[in-house]
Amino acid sequence: MEINDYNLKPEEIQSLEEKYLFATYKRSGLFCSHGSGPYLYDLSGKRYLDFLAGISVNSLGYNHPRLVRALVDQGQRLIHSSNLFYNPFQGILAKKLVDISGMSKAFFTNSGTEAIEASLKIARAYGHAQSGKSKSLILALKNSFHGRTLGALSITSQEQYQAPFRPLIPDVDIVEDFTVAALEKAFSDRVCALVVEPVQGEGGIVPLPREFLHAGRELCDRYDALLIADEIQCGLGRTGRYFAFQHFGIQPDVITLAKSLAAGYPLGAMLGNERVAGSLKAGDHGTTFGGGPLACRLALEVLDVIEQDGLISKVEELGNYLFQGLNALASRHPLMGEIRGMGLMIGIQIGSVAKDVVNRLLAKGVITNAAHETVLRLLPPFIISRGNIDEFLSTLDTVLGDVEAEAKNNEAK
Repeated sequence: MEINDYNLKPEEIQSLEEKYLFATYKRSGLFCSHGSGPYLYDLSGKRYLDFLAGISVNSLGYNHPRLVRALVDQGQRLIHSSNLFYNPFQGILAKKLVDISGMSKAFFTNSGTEAIEASLKIARAYGHAQSGKSKSLILALKNSFHGRTLGALSITSQEQYQAPFRPLIPDVDIVEDFTVAALEKAFSDRVCALVVEPVQGEGGIVPLPREFLHAGRELCDRYDALLIADEIQCGLGRTGRYFAFQHFGIQPDVITLAKSLAAGYPLGAMLGNERVAGSLKAGDHGTTFGGGPLACRLALEVLDVIEQDGLISKVEELGNYLFQGLNALASRHPLMGEIRGMGLMIGIQIGSVAKDVVNRLLAKGVITNAAHETVLRLLPPFIISRGNIDEFLSTLDTVLGDVEAEAKNNEAK
């Protein structure tokens, strides 16, 4: 069947979803059709400038010609082969990732939450091998987000996500303050791992303090625990380095990746250093789909484009340009509070109107997102131009002006 044979109207699509899907998502009114570069188009042909990139997934935008060519070519050759056998691309991709990260080994998954699950298993396996079953305590941070499976959810310290599914896995403690003192108090010989997002994403685009991360590295060494860096949202160039932890001068023991790894095709990875290389043996862990030939080939193409087109330095340059524009807007919009982030991972504190601003931007053809309820989150693709940034800033200027004017009128009534 050709795609045009479906030819469904928006109301038919919505009706089918409401009848047959679990209602786990609050959809907006955007019915996606196709994309090109930084733009997404709806079924009516309306164009949207995407400053969310599928929540940090579409790092190369939509319909990138090199990805499309690789997808078509590999799709005609081999889409899936069992992990009981070798495929041509898994080893090449593993080498590429360990080379750019300073790690030693890779395990491929389908998603970020599965990469986190693998990292939790390797943390427990490492701890038990070193000191027995008592070394099983995992430390995570307040406002963290690591995924929605029970293991990942257990270290996702946000009440709205955890509450409906308790009891969660045991032996998890949350560090409530990003201070060295709080971290030191949390550590003991029972700790097998500390899990951090160097830049928290769902928590509101919050870069962790440098001294906090350095203390985490030192304490993990002192207590023979693993430092796990969740780079699922902030990794692979998003912050202007291949990995966000590289901004802070530390080296983790384990890294988790996903989202932009194959720029839209499902693929995740857990990377480990030599310290943990022997922690998982044959049969200890596995996956049916993770690291398939199509996914790995696409990821290799993504990494080649990033390298050959100099996109890491471009992210840094465009991030600086976007920050400058936002700071200029903040000087005349009292709604705008703290602007924080790195590269093309930026959060703007705007309070309780965040979701209203997101909806107004969408109505004007710009896609963004609200994180932690009060933060306007920006995660544009790496291939945007200064002109795209100017377009976004102009639209945001108008929307914020409208929201502020309405608030002022309501106060006067």
